[in-house]
Amino acid sequence: MKISTWNIERLKIKKNLIEIQNEIARISADIIILTEFNNLVELPFYTYKFETEKLPNNLYNYKETERRTAIFSKFPITKNYKTYDNQTSCCVEIETENGNLIVYGTIIGIVGIADKNFHSDLESQIADINSISKLGNFCFAGDLNTSFSDNYYFSEIARQKLQNCFMENNLINTTKNIKENIDHLVISENFIENKKIEICEWNLEKKISDHKGICIEF
Repeated sequence: MKISTWNIERLKIKKNLIEIQNEIARISADIIILTEFNNLVELPFYTYKFETEKLPNNLYNYKETERRTAIFSKFPITKNYKTYDNQTSCCVEIETENGNLIVYGTIIGIVGIADKNFHSDLESQIADINSISKLGNFCFAGDLNTSFSDNYYFSEIARQKLQNCFMENNLINTTKNIKENIDHLVISENFIENKKIEICEWNLEKKISDHKGICIEF
């Protein structure tokens, strides 16, 4: 089974559209969480999709096709859960071959740790994790704007609060050791227990997006 996440930078450079679609097809994850998403990206090889709500055309100049987060799945999406902000985070239950998995896709801080909403987003998403993760096997995924293994990009407070939250809810950050990386896949310990996890990365030079793509297979 493969789960992936990638921030595609709002498709700022439209000439990268085909290359982005091709990379996603090549990785062929069963579930992929795309952040800074744009619906110009078409992924017909996914049967199921759930995304955050339409964004206002405010100072960030959002286009009609833009969404902050979208979850694509080859497995059936059977339910969706309310999050603290339906324009930033979305959460669905997916019926996978390994059992049901609740997937919470998100961005913490719209434009990073300097964003005025970063800490309120962080506290609200921790509250969501604390409540929703108790309902079943859980995956918290997306652009956390926090690296965990180096000084690439983080705030000490945010890193510590996330680590504490993951530990308290028996969640494993499978991608914490990836260098120069702020996009993560955090999964219930029970769901991946005794499974060998392989990690792959792409867009390492960040040419078609300003983030690497991350995928785990188990």
